[in-house]
Amino acid sequence: MSRRVVTASNAAAVGPYSHATWAGDLLFCSGQTPIDPNTGKLLDGTVADQTRQCFDNLFQVLEAAGLGPDDVVSVNVYLTEMNDFAQMNEIYSTRFLSPYPARTTIGCASLPLGARIEIGLTAKRQS
Repeated sequence: MSRRVVTASNAAAVGPYSHATWAGDLLFCSGQTPIDPNTGKLLDGTVADQTRQCFDNLFQVLEAAGLGPDDVVSVNVYLTEMNDFAQMNEIYSTRFLSPYPARTTIGCASLPLGARIEIGLTAKRQS
């Protein structure tokens, strides 16, 4: 199978993977950590700051694929500290309109580069 990949110039990949791949009309976006595209380094700050950066990076990938937030059908959030859920949720609620995409939030022991959050998503091209 030949992969149809999407690469966004303003999103970083920390490893051997694509920013996103197409499977029919579905776009599977790799998880994005809060890497500042201007510096290539992990964004310091609160989990709210890091959540904003994750979404900024993901929305760059969506834009490179010709999609936007309204095309997102599912989101996976990984937090190293579940006490950060409220801050993440507050920012999350500003990035999508109702009805919101399906979402899973998972607590995990650690993330690449010491990030406090990583977010991945799936979007669907409208017919």
